[in-house]
Amino acid sequence: MKLKRSLWSYLSIFVFVAAIATGAVLIYSAVDKAASHDETVIVMTCVIFVLALVCTIVDVVRQKKTVEEPVERILEATKEIARGNLSVKLVPFHTYKRYDQYDLIIEDINDMTKQLSKAETMKADFVSNVSHELKTPLAILQNYAHALKNDGLDAATRDKYLDVIEATSKRMTTLVTNILSLNKLENQQLKPELERIDLKEMLINTVLGFEELMDKKSIEPICELDEVCVMSSYGYLELIWNNLLSNAIKFSNEGGKVVVSLKKENNCAVVSVQDFGLGMSSETGQHIFDKFYQGDTSHAQEGNGLGLAIVKRIIDLLGGEISVESKLGAGSKFTVKIGETV
Repeated sequence: MKLKRSLWSYLSIFVFVAAIATGAVLIYSAVDKAASHDETVIVMTCVIFVLALVCTIVDVVRQKKTVEEPVERILEATKEIARGNLSVKLVPFHTYKRYDQYDLIIEDINDMTKQLSKAETMKADFVSNVSHELKTPLAILQNYAHALKNDGLDAATRDKYLDVIEATSKRMTTLVTNILSLNKLENQQLKPELERIDLKEMLINTVLGFEELMDKKSIEPICELDEVCVMSSYGYLELIWNNLLSNAIKFSNEGGKVVVSLKKENNCAVVSVQDFGLGMSSETGQHIFDKFYQGDTSHAQEGNGLGLAIVKRIIDLLGGEISVESKLGAGSKFTVKIGETV
């Protein structure tokens, strides 16, 4: 398209110059036959002057229309963007099939402002969500710290208040840690260090780490694990399994079960974590990997909506895939495909 546009531009200039030159030759031929040598020189000098003037005017108009006006509009738009006005939208000078380089620059500027506007919205939402998530635990800490000043509190009540303060401070620490981890993941500041990992042994140790939590809810762990090894990052995989198992236990019913499976499929390790608890709607399922999104809007369950966002960023960084199958009231199954088996 750009080549075709350039050829037409060069061809039009060539035709114009050729027409000017032809006109000059025809005038000279006519004058030379009807006038003396001196008269011919004078006439041709005037003709050349007029033709040069015409060429100059045409070139100035062409430059004005094809270069100066587009550049001025583009510069004005970039100044507005630099001032923070992200609502700027330029209209291309030509229809799509006749786009030139300036039209392509305009399209790129429109795409840039669209992405910047989207990033600005996400930034505002992020700050709002962080503020909201910090507001509640800070209020709890303040209220219970104030209550501890009461000299009339008995030892049991005082210990209970201190437990609440300790649990809330841990929740805030987890939130801040997750925010920092997510920020580093999104900016790719955390580079995975690859090593040979026995996934079966790793998953068994991960399940054992949640034994106390599962015992509290009388949850039965079921492990269906094949022998599979991969080259991947131990620390990153640990974050993935911990988040998925934590969620499975959190959303399981009392006396339920959690199934962890591992198999090899097309030279990839496939790990699934399944619970049979609350489940989620299809609408919720579309947003679970978004930052700060919580399907349980009542906030009856602990969490800040960052766990699965971190899981998704890690899997993207490792070049894997994650999918979810869920039905409201029937539980959820998360499946992760990761690495090449060794």
